[in-house]
Amino acid sequence: MSGIDDLPPLREVIARYDLAPKKSLGQNFLLDLNLTARIARLAGDLAGADVLEIGPGPGGLTRGLLASGARRVLAIEKDPRCLPALAEIAARFPGRLQVIEGDALAIDPLEYLQAPIKVAANLPYNVGTELLVRWLTPQVWPPFWDSLTLMFQREVAERIVAQPGGKAYGRLALLAQWRADAKIVMNLPPEVFSPPPKVHSAVVHLTALPAPRYPADPAVLNMVVAAAFNQRRKMLRSALKSVSPAIEDHLQEVGIKPTERAEQVGLEAFCALARSLKAAR
Repeated sequence: MSGIDDLPPLREVIARYDLAPKKSLGQNFLLDLNLTARIARLAGDLAGADVLEIGPGPGGLTRGLLASGARRVLAIEKDPRCLPALAEIAARFPGRLQVIEGDALAIDPLEYLQAPIKVAANLPYNVGTELLVRWLTPQVWPPFWDSLTLMFQREVAERIVAQPGGKAYGRLALLAQWRADAKIVMNLPPEVFSPPPKVHSAVVHLTALPAPRYPADPAVLNMVVAAAFNQRRKMLRSALKSVSPAIEDHLQEVGIKPTERAEQVGLEAFCALARSLKAAR
């Protein structure tokens, strides 16, 4: 823990290395180390686990993850300006922090990490949703990660945990809840960031299930859900016409009214519909 105590305040680090946040990189730095430490704790017991962090910036959350006992932290940072600040942290924790400069979308973390693996990150706004979808849709399940503790715009966080019947409910909720337990564990106002974003933020914690909540072929389920919510204002018999010419029969077979809209249908029913379509192929 003394390594954390020896490090300078984040504002001093940002000034020293001229780390003005870049809008093009989706950067909004969280400078309160009490908040970053709390987020690290929300990731659960890190002792004996490797942690993947995306977009560490000046390293506020990185410090919290190391102080919480992470076995190793792999920090992937696209902005080369941040590397000297992260090197200071690595020097205080020999062998426990590896920093890679690059695009998180192009780097395979399994080349560097060993199970159990947790992901914890204040995700850059411009790639956060794409990364989450990738982590939720691997070819093989269970995934490489045990849990995800991720900060998003609050609107995105609400879409991840949404239930049927509301405007927030859609493909992201179904992808997340089919294979994981998801809950919002922290809300953050704009003023705790530098610069303050125009939106509120929230931290979502997702725990991977050992198997999907209901059986379904991933490709068929994704096809059905995408088609249903791409035309969410239409009745399902119209929105899903391209999926199968006999879509009304499949809907009725699994107990879904053809006149319902996508936001009215729960995860279990979508999975049943995917199984019905798969069986007819």
